[in-house]
Amino acid sequence: MNFELFIAKRIIATKQYKSSVSSPIIKIAVLAIALGMIMMLVAVAAGVGLQEKIQEKVAAFNGHIIITKYDNNNSIASAKPIALHQDFYPEFKSVSGIKYVQAVANKAGVIRTENDFEGINLKGVGADYNWRYFKEYLISGKLPNVNEGKENPELLISEYLANRLGFKLGSTVTTHFFKEDVTKLPNTRKFKVVGIYNSGFQDFDKTIMIADIRHIQRMNKWGKDAGGKYNEVGGFEVFLDNFSELELKEKEVYQDTDSFLNVSTIKDKYYGIFEWIKMFDFNIYVIIGVMILISVINMSVMLLVLILEKTKLIGILKALGGNNWSIRKIFLYNASYIVLIGLFWGNLIGLGLLFLQKYCKLFPLDPNNYYVTEVPVYINMWYIVALNVGTFVLCFVLLLIPTQIITKISPVKAIRFE
Repeated sequence: MNFELFIAKRIIATKQYKSSVSSPIIKIAVLAIALGMIMMLVAVAAGVGLQEKIQEKVAAFNGHIIITKYDNNNSIASAKPIALHQDFYPEFKSVSGIKYVQAVANKAGVIRTENDFEGINLKGVGADYNWRYFKEYLISGKLPNVNEGKENPELLISEYLANRLGFKLGSTVTTHFFKEDVTKLPNTRKFKVVGIYNSGFQDFDKTIMIADIRHIQRMNKWGKDAGGKYNEVGGFEVFLDNFSELELKEKEVYQDTDSFLNVSTIKDKYYGIFEWIKMFDFNIYVIIGVMILISVINMSVMLLVLILEKTKLIGILKALGGNNWSIRKIFLYNASYIVLIGLFWGNLIGLGLLFLQKYCKLFPLDPNNYYVTEVPVYINMWYIVALNVGTFVLCFVLLLIPTQIITKISPVKAIRFE
């Protein structure tokens, strides 16, 4: 039989223990552990969730890796085209971890109405385009039909632009696109709004419209093959299976493409955004550190009070031949039980709040500041287990310090202690 565990259980079970001087301090310690775990769960879930959601939205409009012409002057009005037929398209077989590759083109323009005008960026896409993200962002209408066949005038526009310029489903949108030679009249195109999207990322929603890539190919007078199909595009968007491998895959893609092609990542293109979300990691570490520190301080105070309250018991156990480590284990078992109770309630309440947010969207955010409309949550069993095990182990190890006072207690003085 484990003698120390047996004594600890008797102390926990006794009614005198529950109504003792240490009882309110124990409750405060349990509350501190529970609140600490709630804060840590929310900090990690919200911080990582926000990072992943922003990464996902930036990738939705750009891909993870962007392949363009090396001598591209970065002007979407006069971007140099790339041959559609490449060894890496439509499948990048030479590099593992790539989900898919899609051909796109961009062209700057202006929407003109009777009362207003707005600068826009028309993103041209083809039959290979993966609509996964925009199916989620679509709030009314349908996605444009850009399959093989006749050039299609259907247009997907953002809710921001639709509201600002007074467009709705079925509206005709007249657009003017700049030419490389600015002295020439711009190209004019009319589109029909068939879908309205809202990504919550207003930096993109303010300008980006999506339509058939053949409009851009025709305006730019890009080349055709013998069958009359366009064989030049503005660039390629590469999507990865694992975002954490972005830098590694960028190097591999660069090594496996021709020297006249430029390879960049969304981290390079949107450096400011990704530097900002990197700060979330620091905030998460600070919150975890502060919460564990508060929990340990509260547990240490609780344990010292408990030791003081049980001084006579300590003296009796020492007089009966108990050694210091054996008696310390009794109080460590006691403290571990209290930590586990706090962790239980912290996980119950914390995970309950996270699941409520995940499915009920209780807490909104301003998309102008955070690029999302509600607090996103990331729930993963590994970090939940890591937080619980880490908190328990740290508390247990650091609580060895206050139990050191037991070694200083004299049996004779302890038995006489009132």
